[in-house]
Amino acid sequence: MNDHVRFSLAFHGGTADEHVVDLYDVSQALIGFQRSLALTVHLVLNGAIITQSPSLKGAKIYALPPEPGSWSIRSLVVLGSVTTGLYHLGSLQNNSPLGHLVFSLYDYVISESVGVHVDFNKSIGKLYEQAQRTNPKLKPVTETQADSLIEKCDTAIREMHRPISMSKTAESATITCALGSKEEPLHSSLTLDTYDFVHETRQADVPEVVEGRISSYNANTFKGRVYVPKFGRPISFELSPKARNQRAVRLITSSLHLNATGQRSSPGSVLYVTVLQNTSKTGHLKRLTVLHVGSELPGDA
Repeated sequence: MNDHVRFSLAFHGGTADEHVVDLYDVSQALIGFQRSLALTVHLVLNGAIITQSPSLKGAKIYALPPEPGSWSIRSLVVLGSVTTGLYHLGSLQNNSPLGHLVFSLYDYVISESVGVHVDFNKSIGKLYEQAQRTNPKLKPVTETQADSLIEKCDTAIREMHRPISMSKTAESATITCALGSKEEPLHSSLTLDTYDFVHETRQADVPEVVEGRISSYNANTFKGRVYVPKFGRPISFELSPKARNQRAVRLITSSLHLNATGQRSSPGSVLYVTVLQNTSKTGHLKRLTVLHVGSELPGDA
């Protein structure tokens, strides 16, 4: 029996409430919706990130008929070995741990992309243990992979805003997932504010020093996350070209190792990082550009 998950992208406000949305904008939103789902599902099933949605393996994404009286795009994601395009919903399992895992990772990707923090370990970590009982070959997605997925979905998520940001034939959009008999919404809706967050980035002129613990790092992209008590959450960062040296990478990977293994009181667990803040148009912190990495506060050496 195949597992399946149903997602809906529904537009509200403006002429969408009169069942009219700009055709071009909603077609681009549909492409973004499909792409972001395909990349997320592929990572869950195959443990790898693809760049082209047609490369999705181990699943199929179908469009379902729209619901009368609303402007909602409905999709059916069939997980597992797919041999035919004809399915009866009654023969598909829609409340499995694997389905919950897909929903949680998609929620993480969309929410983090629009500035709503979701605890990766709490939302996804336990679900993997449950999903692996029936899918033993399933590989856990790391936080680093999830952050890379966010980057790959950036354009798709911007396009999902088009009826809101371009033609303004809608004022907001909600994404829900049908799990069992429940319709679960994602942590964040799509609005003009979330579009501004995704679309525009402003970098500070003045650097500052922040104290933090490294929670993830990708050696290929020089990007990662650092938990900063000042902000109360992990923040994405990228090493500037001048900061990409052996000493900085050694300090970052050492902090990551110590924190991942519970050695938070050990020297090197906490770093002092000189950064430039990158914020959205409304001033919401998006990520940090790292100029220098140190194990002590500047001036304390």
